[in-house]
Amino acid sequence: MAHSFLMEVGRWTIEGHWLERNEMPLPVKGRTIVAWSQDNWFTMVTKLVFPNSDRPEISFQYRGRLNGEEQQYTYVLQQSLLGQVEGEGWIGPESIIQRYWVLSDRQRRSGFETFYRLDNNTYHLSSGILAGHYLTSTMEAVLERQP
Repeated sequence: MAHSFLMEVGRWTIEGHWLERNEMPLPVKGRTIVAWSQDNWFTMVTKLVFPNSDRPEISFQYRGRLNGEEQQYTYVLQQSLLGQVEGEGWIGPESIIQRYWVLSDRQRRSGFETFYRLDNNTYHLSSGILAGHYLTSTMEAVLERQP
């Protein structure tokens, strides 16, 4: 079956947990909006909030290009936590995997996101941010498409 997340215009809710080294998991909620232009460019805007926490929200603004039946794509990302980011994505039969790296970063930060398709309206997200070779944070969440 074809992917509905990222490949189609849509609004998604996010609910899960954010984990950092030596800290208790924090509940996280958010929203994602995916849009496509006629020339095969996509934009994805995400905002994450941490309910009942003084932790600041995290925002993401992706822009990428995917042609027709291609299985790989590239994108740029502006993220409030990491700044300017470049990345690549692969579309598999059951998941969409994205890898990214922070530009001009002395800490050598990078990350990944895996969106695993449960059904047309539900995906499981696992993501992580690394500094050098070490995980600094991860997130596990469920994305649900909104009508």
